[in-house]
Amino acid sequence: MRNHYLNKVFEPHSVAIVGASDREHSVGALILSNIRESGFKGDIFPVNPKHSKVQGLKSYESISVIDHVVDLVIIAIPAKSVPAVMRECGECGVGSVIILSAGFAEIGKAGQLLQNEIVDIAKTYNIPLVGPNCLGVIRPRAGLNATFARSGVRGGHVALVAQSGAFCTALLDWADSNGFGFSAVASLGATADVGFGQVLDYLSVDPETKSILLYVEGISDARSFMSGLRVAARLKPVIVVKSGRNESGTRAAVSHTGALVGGDNVFEAAIYRAGAVRVNTVYQLFAAAQTLASGTRVEGPRLAIVTNGGGPGVMAADCASDLNVPLAELSTEAMDSLGKVLPTHWSHSNPVDILGDAGNERYRDATRIVLADSNVDGMLVLLTPQAMTDPTACAEGVIAEAGNSKKPVFACWMGQNLVNEGRQRFADAAIPVFTSPEGGVEAFGYLASYRRNQKALLQAPAPLSRHREPDVDGARLIIEHAISEQRYTLGSAEAKAVLRAFHIPISPTINVTSAADALVAAEEVGLPVAMKINSPDITHKSDVGGVRLNIREPMSVRTAFREMMASIKAHDPDARVTGVSIEPMLERPLAREIMIGIVRDPIFGPVISFGAGGTAVEIFADNQVALPPLNDYLSRELINSTRAARFLKKFRNLPEADIESLTRVLQRVSEIACELPEVQELDINPLLVDDKGVIAIDARVVVARPKHSTTHYGHMAIHPYPSELESIWQLADGTDITVRPIRPEDAEIEQYFVQNLSAESKYFRFMQSLDKLTPVMLARFTQIDYDREMALIAVINENTDEARILSVARYISNPDGVSCEFALTVADAWQNRGIGSQMMQRLMNVARDRGLEIMEGAVLSSNRRMLRLCEELGFRAVQNPDEPEAVSVRLHL
Repeated sequence: MRNHYLNKVFEPHSVAIVGASDREHSVGALILSNIRESGFKGDIFPVNPKHSKVQGLKSYESISVIDHVVDLVIIAIPAKSVPAVMRECGECGVGSVIILSAGFAEIGKAGQLLQNEIVDIAKTYNIPLVGPNCLGVIRPRAGLNATFARSGVRGGHVALVAQSGAFCTALLDWADSNGFGFSAVASLGATADVGFGQVLDYLSVDPETKSILLYVEGISDARSFMSGLRVAARLKPVIVVKSGRNESGTRAAVSHTGALVGGDNVFEAAIYRAGAVRVNTVYQLFAAAQTLASGTRVEGPRLAIVTNGGGPGVMAADCASDLNVPLAELSTEAMDSLGKVLPTHWSHSNPVDILGDAGNERYRDATRIVLADSNVDGMLVLLTPQAMTDPTACAEGVIAEAGNSKKPVFACWMGQNLVNEGRQRFADAAIPVFTSPEGGVEAFGYLASYRRNQKALLQAPAPLSRHREPDVDGARLIIEHAISEQRYTLGSAEAKAVLRAFHIPISPTINVTSAADALVAAEEVGLPVAMKINSPDITHKSDVGGVRLNIREPMSVRTAFREMMASIKAHDPDARVTGVSIEPMLERPLAREIMIGIVRDPIFGPVISFGAGGTAVEIFADNQVALPPLNDYLSRELINSTRAARFLKKFRNLPEADIESLTRVLQRVSEIACELPEVQELDINPLLVDDKGVIAIDARVVVARPKHSTTHYGHMAIHPYPSELESIWQLADGTDITVRPIRPEDAEIEQYFVQNLSAESKYFRFMQSLDKLTPVMLARFTQIDYDREMALIAVINENTDEARILSVARYISNPDGVSCEFALTVADAWQNRGIGSQMMQRLMNVARDRGLEIMEGAVLSSNRRMLRLCEELGFRAVQNPDEPEAVSVRLHL
């Protein structure tokens, strides 16, 4: 935390308030008053040239006349005056700035120009800038309340980050009234410079913060947002609420996929891949934070419900259905055991209704049996205080059995006076207790979502699957040719050629421009045939008579051609028609129709869509999305999230579909999204799937010149695993070493590597005594963000049970975007064999290729071998007088 980019924002030693005032209820007055009353121990410098004193403190004419270093400047003056103050801050070496003033991008073009100016100044002087148009920052531990909120703020272990100042003030008022505290509060406003990504990065390593709440209105930098969110969610629960979930209209698009995919379901997919939990209300925001911060976790999503009343049980089941929480299907053994201890008329299903006269023993028996069932991952116990019920005794029965199981138990004792004592017993036993069935189901749902999303976070797919390598260059040539002719919708044959380049099975297609050619093509592919109009201006071909199916007679081919051309002219006389596609009619009566697509989200970039296909795709709207890249696990999760998944299973006379081939197609489409930024939209509709495999019948591809990006995969929200950096290197004695980026599944061998370092090597690497990596450190070291950091490992015996790490070389980019900090460790038994030099050279090459210009690090003065290696590699060493035990080394790449 000591060296973090935002440390002077959250824990400054000195604060200046530009616009400090004595005027009651003004922003400048409230800010200064809040800072003084919150117990801030550092220096406070009011800046107001019109007054010699403000609120009893000496007032300064400007920042430049303050004779102390200022860590944080808070600006609360009219927008037009802000750029001059920002320049002064830069020239005086100010550490950070918060701009509370409005009047920037939110007012239009003139305000946007003003905002651009202050951001340019901030970047020129490397000053972190929070805002403009924000509430400010609160850090209870530092006694800092740099906001104009009127509510008091207690200390706590939950951080709140929001764009909206109004949302923050309302939430702070609620929290103050309910005794809820925060470790930090940050209102980011316009996020012109410091955004969610940077603040999440800070909070991820903040020891005061155990969980993080996000209120999001919009994202301006998806890569930074996803990067910071994924880093934070690896280390602590992050709960997100987003306003604007329901869009007033669907974004204009020329494909089925574009019409089906909206901004909110893309945001949902992003939260899933980031390992965070999304909620929809403020109440759920705090409930989820408390549930996840408790440390309770689940091994699966299956919930069992035990109740003494049918109505509450049904309410809980309905809520579970709404939240996609599956009810556990109780095993035969559990059903038999319940039948032996419950009355004859019990429900014989989940929810388990143990009837209104249930007492302590019945609750205890039901709890024991249900928790012992391997089909159950968690349990919600409901009670309504009926005439023969003793709520406290029943609570004690549940508590006794819950203590014998590792599975989470939630309780809902409905009512008030009669159940208060029972609720208190649950609270004393650290069992979450709720007043409504929905509250209990939602709490379990948060845990299930957290587990599911954390598993998605651990996935690190490469841009290309492990299947046969695609012909990326060939596909790009097809696209570039179309763009050079100013055609931005590929013809049917071109679209299928792109799919073929990525080894997606397609039906053969011949494009013809006359009735005679149509007949020849039909004979060539073999009757019966399908005929489809080719036009960049027509998306829904069937709607304009542009599709003819199952044509069996040669004469009918020419007739169909003429009729189709006439129909197109009648429906859309201005449509450009490039011909008619002739395709064989495939006889696959047991096939299901699926649609797979790509759409370009304006914030998160390419998104992959999956769902039921065919001509009625918009009506059924069975569609889910995922952010690329995909692997086998993520592909199957995407399939299973749709209703179509049930349709793919064995049903009556339909055999189970070939899911393995379907997941391969999804991974191939992911490859297209990764490797071809030119592709804006893609439809494969229908994709026929049966027990024999898959085949794409029709495809549509919309392309555009890609926006300039300085990095490969710069168009994507999640940087793929950089498999191109994998290589084999051989030592002089012939030992083969695999050098590759680290992956989440390397946690075990990374821990083994660190544990087996000598005490001296551990001290040289971590500059402290260390036995083994903590779970947080292990996650941080193995679950990295390949966009802004890199960790290369040297491994022997790769892909075997004897795999061992010999060396780790890593860098992390600094917030300036041009420099990075590195670290290198080599196992003691493998030192002095050239491994360290080889790893550093590879790491330097990666950093250079990523556009970084400077690599720097800190080396202990006693680590002579490392200092000698740095000298050989061209690093310049500088002794830091403040840290005599360490030497700073720096290299211009």
